[in-house]
Amino acid sequence: MPKNNVPIDTTGLPELDAALTGILAGDNVVWNVDDVGQYRRLATPYAEAAKRDGRKLVYFRFARHERLVPEGFCEECRLDAQAGFEVFLHQIHAVIGDHGLGAYYLFDCLSDLATNWCSDAMLGNFFMLTCPYLYRLDTVAYFGLLRGRHSRLAVEPVRATTQLFLEVFGRGETLYLLPIKTEFRHSPTIHLMLEWDGAKRLSVVRSSAVLTQVMGRVLPKAERIETYGDDVVRRTEEIVRAGAARGAEAAELKRQLVGMMVTRDESILPLVDEYFTLEDLLDVRWRMVGTGLIGGKTVGMLLARKIAERERPELGTQLEEHDSFYIGSDVFYSFMVRNGLWKIREMQHSADTFLDGVDEAQERILSGKFSNYEVRLFEKMLDYFGQYPVIVRSSSLLEDAFGNSFAGKYDSVFCANQGPLEERLRNFLDAIRSVYASSMSREALSYRERHGLLKRDEQMALLVMRVTGELQGNAFYPHLAGVGFSYNPFVWGPEIDPAAGVLRLVYGLGTRAVDRVDDDYTRVVALNAPLRRPEGSLDEIVRHTQRRVDFVDLAGGRLATGEFAELIERAQGVPVDLFTTETDGGGRFLTFDGLLTRTGFVENFRKLLETLEAAYGKPVDVEFAVNFMPDGKNYMINLLQCRPLQVQGTHNPHVPQVECPAEGILLAGRGAVVGHSRVERLDWLVLVVPDVYGALPERDRHPVARAVGAVNRALAPVSVGALAIGPGRWGTHMASLGVPVRFSEISRMTAICELMMMHDFLTPDVSLGTHFFGELVEMNVLYFALFPGREGNRLNLDALLAAPNRLAELAPEAAGLDHVLRVVRADDLSPEGTWLVADGIAREVNVSLCPPLRRHSAEG
Repeated sequence: MPKNNVPIDTTGLPELDAALTGILAGDNVVWNVDDVGQYRRLATPYAEAAKRDGRKLVYFRFARHERLVPEGFCEECRLDAQAGFEVFLHQIHAVIGDHGLGAYYLFDCLSDLATNWCSDAMLGNFFMLTCPYLYRLDTVAYFGLLRGRHSRLAVEPVRATTQLFLEVFGRGETLYLLPIKTEFRHSPTIHLMLEWDGAKRLSVVRSSAVLTQVMGRVLPKAERIETYGDDVVRRTEEIVRAGAARGAEAAELKRQLVGMMVTRDESILPLVDEYFTLEDLLDVRWRMVGTGLIGGKTVGMLLARKIAERERPELGTQLEEHDSFYIGSDVFYSFMVRNGLWKIREMQHSADTFLDGVDEAQERILSGKFSNYEVRLFEKMLDYFGQYPVIVRSSSLLEDAFGNSFAGKYDSVFCANQGPLEERLRNFLDAIRSVYASSMSREALSYRERHGLLKRDEQMALLVMRVTGELQGNAFYPHLAGVGFSYNPFVWGPEIDPAAGVLRLVYGLGTRAVDRVDDDYTRVVALNAPLRRPEGSLDEIVRHTQRRVDFVDLAGGRLATGEFAELIERAQGVPVDLFTTETDGGGRFLTFDGLLTRTGFVENFRKLLETLEAAYGKPVDVEFAVNFMPDGKNYMINLLQCRPLQVQGTHNPHVPQVECPAEGILLAGRGAVVGHSRVERLDWLVLVVPDVYGALPERDRHPVARAVGAVNRALAPVSVGALAIGPGRWGTHMASLGVPVRFSEISRMTAICELMMMHDFLTPDVSLGTHFFGELVEMNVLYFALFPGREGNRLNLDALLAAPNRLAELAPEAAGLDHVLRVVRADDLSPEGTWLVADGIAREVNVSLCPPLRRHSAEG
């Protein structure tokens, strides 16, 4: 590394020097710009500082563009590039040699050299010969390059040879600088974008909303090798440039591009054809790595944005730009073949062998290799994102389709994206492998088997997204995130209109909205009555407020959780008054009441969900994040996902009264009920005995959950009505709070009941919008909670405890757990049957031995 010059070397912008941890003697600085005007604005403070400090400054003037500095400002060397490469090179090197150590140099924009020599390769050769010579003489030199004008034959040699390479973007009078290569230096913030107002002030861009406004329209045309379909792409580009994107040829090209990249699913094709233009398809092409399809999650995200922009332009202007990349589905298949996984893959087509070799397959995927070409493209993708966090999301061909959501079955992996490029690339490749491995998890394969999808082509494409949010010290997260349903399957009062839709909101990353958390709560909002909460009293509202926040920890390089009270003290730009309510004691807790009543948030989301449902022709389920702009009033919505909501029936039938003597009522619940009204005769009741289970050590509770799964599998071959009853939360990750089953272990149940008796303050979390809840809705499973001792709730387990336990018959391998797990055949309780009657509107559930509509006297 060269020593520093004296006085200290500078770009003329002290804050830029600090962001780059200093300019070093020997630095060659390349600015990749949209136009020469941007380069001139950056060259001016550099030249002025050199003159101020008494530097030897030489301006190499050879291009046809306007001057970078006024005539006579400094020593100038005029050159004729058309005299030939070797003559031009010799003249420049002679001047550099004459000036010796420590000089400063300013070069015209290099792009003119490629024009003069009719060769990108020669531009690259010139730089590779000149840059090292300057470096050895401890100089500082500025070069400009026009973005999008050159092939990799020019750009790659320049980037490989220079010490500093920065991308420059413009928006109005403001320039945005993104350091890409920073040789010999590193800091936690060195690859963050800088905003320059044209004066001396530079600041780090903290908000993804600003980042995507700057970069979302930049078409990052990835390096490509010649491959199938490139002729279609080239012809499409010609038609678009000519303004002839209509007619028979354009329609045929569109059909081919959609089939090549977007989807072949007949159920979604009409929407894609309606809302995607040829320009949209070209944008997809140039954001793709590899070939194949982009997958269902990506299609849903792009389609929702296009629908909103066209049908509700006023909402379209409030959508945060996306600048995602798509890793094509063919990359997944190539990875499988290259790493010797195809034989295991083939076994997954059969219901008899689909779980064979799963553990081995996942281990081999996690250590699998990518091609050098793919790795090079991944590096360029990370350069584009800078040091801002990204998320690698699954986007398989069947995911988020009509009829199959795959909610929570495949992984999404956050990358903090910190450290040197080598470290960031290593973590990024591990994230891709993790998502690929999740495609062969037991949960994912069981879902496919359950839905009859084992024989379907299920390739894993990937959606690589910039994490939406704002930089808050070492934490990065959005102001607000959540999920929304255009139809509300959870109606907790007569004034709630199911067709108005519902939201589930959290502060911070939306992970706490889509994954069922056991240590916290979220805000559920009915869009036609936003202040009508499921909780009844102020004490319940305070108790059920969100207290913990998920965020990307940039210092730790991981997903982390912190206390809201601590994070909000350090946060900047958060509209605290809109998000929180003050208690009598002066403290604040999250309610989002101000957001819901003093802004257009509720109306915007009601219109958005209504518009998407109208286009899809059925209810939809979306994920989103919201970031407020620096003014604290306006906000941008980032639509992260959209898929059809798998609601089996959108009505609540009339529910008959059930009159039954006390001894005939097994369960009566009032309060937390999720699901449609129904009357159903049960065949089986599965009970986790509360007092026995509560006395077990936590390590002994997991085998009970696996035993429930064994019973569930035994019930799979026949269609039955089955009720699972257990203490605490079903599907919890913490065995101290309930029964830690996976959904595949209760998937054959008609209904699940949570007995709120595991902990003094344990209350049912309305898991609306979570992957767990999505499975309940998709499979039409009724959920309800029962509060022993509370008015309207009744628990009588004597009959279940006295009936024969059929556990050993259904799941012999679990027979040793018959003291804690009871499986009761309904006919053993009463020859007239065991009946479940649920009223979703009144939020009441009754499980009794009395058939509905049949009246019994008080004496029985």
